[in-house]
Amino acid sequence: MSPRPAPNPSDEGLAIGAQPSRPEVDTGHLHQLYRSLRQDERREQLFLGFPDHLGHVMGELASLLGVFVDHREDPYSRNLFAAGTREYEEAVLEYFAAFAGASPGEAHGYVAASPQEALLHGLALARRRLPEPSVYVSEQARYDVVRACELLGMNRVAVRARPDGTMDAGDLRLQTRIRGGAGAAVVATCGTPQRGAIDNVADLRAVAAAAGPVHVHVDATAGGLAAAHSNRVPPWSLAHGAHSITLSGHPLLGLPVPAGISLVRRETMPPTPSGITLPDHLVVGSRGGLATLMLWTRLRSLGRAGVAAMVARCQDVAAYAFEQFEAAGVSPELVPGSLTVTFARPPHWVLDKWGLQCVGDLAQIVTTGPVTRTAVDELAADLSAARQGAAA
Repeated sequence: MSPRPAPNPSDEGLAIGAQPSRPEVDTGHLHQLYRSLRQDERREQLFLGFPDHLGHVMGELASLLGVFVDHREDPYSRNLFAAGTREYEEAVLEYFAAFAGASPGEAHGYVAASPQEALLHGLALARRRLPEPSVYVSEQARYDVVRACELLGMNRVAVRARPDGTMDAGDLRLQTRIRGGAGAAVVATCGTPQRGAIDNVADLRAVAAAAGPVHVHVDATAGGLAAAHSNRVPPWSLAHGAHSITLSGHPLLGLPVPAGISLVRRETMPPTPSGITLPDHLVVGSRGGLATLMLWTRLRSLGRAGVAAMVARCQDVAAYAFEQFEAAGVSPELVPGSLTVTFARPPHWVLDKWGLQCVGDLAQIVTTGPVTRTAVDELAADLSAARQGAAA
């Protein structure tokens, strides 16, 4: 009995068939996807809880998709394996280290595939530096921190948060004294997911250090860029006592792929064990270079002044949203300099229309690039209408 002939891949939609597909068919699929993502000009404005930022398609990098870049060492290595985008990565890290409060040469780092990988790097370093540290995590921290502790097998201790969303230093003092002696890895947050709150790194380090050796890691994935460019910079960075920091390169800068940045004080880096050819302090042994080149291209196109202006515009929209939501009577909250505006949770029809994220009784918007004053005005009108309808 002859085998059943394989169907033509073009008849299978997106399925991968036994035979090669026709290139023009696949190109058509991809072009259709691109048009569907871009055709609705209001798509980004109608999704204010997790706003997309697809306005910066980097077509000039298309030729690099035909080149394989594999980094097997950190960007500071001068071995043969470190060739490729190493100099570009150093330039990107120098930029991020400067606004994170590090003097030239003070910080070590690398561009990770995602903020989650960068977070794992910071916590893994803390575990190597301290004997058997517990990880002290605010109840307002991102879930990624909880997940990282599980993956690394580190004991997580929940610390209460204050009403404003910051970690309660008094409760941290109590928790570290109970477990004193083994060391404390404290995860501070710059831009909590619920309120955009920023922990005081200097205070938390002083409180935890009273009970033994300490490593303070700052999860600045959501708020690092905004905090660094605020009129009154909060105590969040390496300059304020952090040992390591996780940053994100894609939400605010508008990259089409995730990118995480891990920064660490050089003096905290452990030596490479004898017998190990390649440095083992990175989370992965092989890294691509495309995200690095996208970060470099985007930052070069903006310049330091352009990044500052972009952040200022986003902060202006956040301040404007606070005013409009206050007029709508929904009790908004805004941490100075933050891009997260929280307010009383509206009815489901408002949540569904605007794609709002909610935690308990609070909803929020994040005023990254695609969020405009016009979108804020329309949302505020719906919030006011919903409130008046409820009152009626």
